[in-house]
Amino acid sequence: MMTVPLRQPVPPLLAVGAHLKNVVAMSQGNEVLLSENLGDLESPAARTAFQSAIRSLVQGCWEQPSAIVHDLHPNYASTLWAKTAAAGGGVEWTKSLAGLPLIGAQHHHAHLASALAENDVGKTALGVTWDGTGFGPAGPGDPATIWGGEFLAGDAAAYRRVAHLRSFPLLGGEAAVREPRRVAVALLWETWGDKAFEAVDLEPIANLSDAERRLFRQMLRRGLHAPRTTSAGRLFDGIAALLDLCQRMDTEAEAAVAVEKAADPDEAGAWPLLVEAGDVPWIVDWQPMVETLVTELRAGQSVAVLAARFHNTLVNIIVEIATRADEEIVVLTGGCFLNQRLRCHAEDKLRAAGLTVITQNRVSPGDGGISLGQIAIGAAALRGAVSLNRVSLNTAAS
Repeated sequence: MMTVPLRQPVPPLLAVGAHLKNVVAMSQGNEVLLSENLGDLESPAARTAFQSAIRSLVQGCWEQPSAIVHDLHPNYASTLWAKTAAAGGGVEWTKSLAGLPLIGAQHHHAHLASALAENDVGKTALGVTWDGTGFGPAGPGDPATIWGGEFLAGDAAAYRRVAHLRSFPLLGGEAAVREPRRVAVALLWETWGDKAFEAVDLEPIANLSDAERRLFRQMLRRGLHAPRTTSAGRLFDGIAALLDLCQRMDTEAEAAVAVEKAADPDEAGAWPLLVEAGDVPWIVDWQPMVETLVTELRAGQSVAVLAARFHNTLVNIIVEIATRADEEIVVLTGGCFLNQRLRCHAEDKLRAAGLTVITQNRVSPGDGGISLGQIAIGAAALRGAVSLNRVSLNTAAS
């Protein structure tokens, strides 16, 4: 159990966290109590630990929660549990939670709010919130609902999407999360169309079976089982596959870790990235980077240099968006910032540009920190200081 102090007293709230690396939290007075990391809620054992942790928090605090805060993803085990408990279902001890209001907090907004709460920041900031995936609300002209490469300006009360990575298909949906080669194929197809399948000198294409080649081409052409994402985490996966560092993953974040470890610590070069002009949100186009990487790879450049240039390019785009965004504070949060090269180089360059940088140290920048952010968002929602098109507040009966 860990305690995080808050700037001001907040109502007693129960936050049920994310689906991966789940941590649950309860607020009381000027502090938030957080459970240990309960793991991914895909296994029965983790879901049992999740319910036990909630019971300990609820029964150990002097006040009953006045609301339950959950992620917007409708199929997260934590979200489903919150809705069941608020509706009066579940086991006997959860009956005390029946009828509580439910507050839905967007995943990347919660990352931003978590970092601000941990660092006792009472101002708005630009949150560079990069991770694997998070459910994002679709808006006009934005059909993508899987976010992950976001620049959000705001605080716990509200946010606006300032910029994001250009979206690309997740070839096979969840299968792409396990197989970086699918992400690489999608990036190449978005860049070259069907000609991508002729690039047999690139490992993700060379190792496709004839059946996979036909199936993937059809899926990409028709947009079948290929939801679009802006995920920075998946972009790391695709680059790992193009560099032949990881085609399939046995453990979470294996591909991203491989790219970080491979990077030459002394390489300072970077590649171009385009930021579309016009109204926000600005779109960061990764295509020029992919084209340059492939050109240099074919010319015989080392994987160590290419991996380093990939990191350096991402740092440059963070600094470019941050200097455009008109926020003096920049938050680096989300699972991608467990990457020490990315985080440290971004911190150094942002500070050199005259910006204040906030990171997370006590609470994880990954999904383990989501519940702290959910508490902050829930408190803002109950204070009535929230933009209702960003956070939904509903009763259990609705």
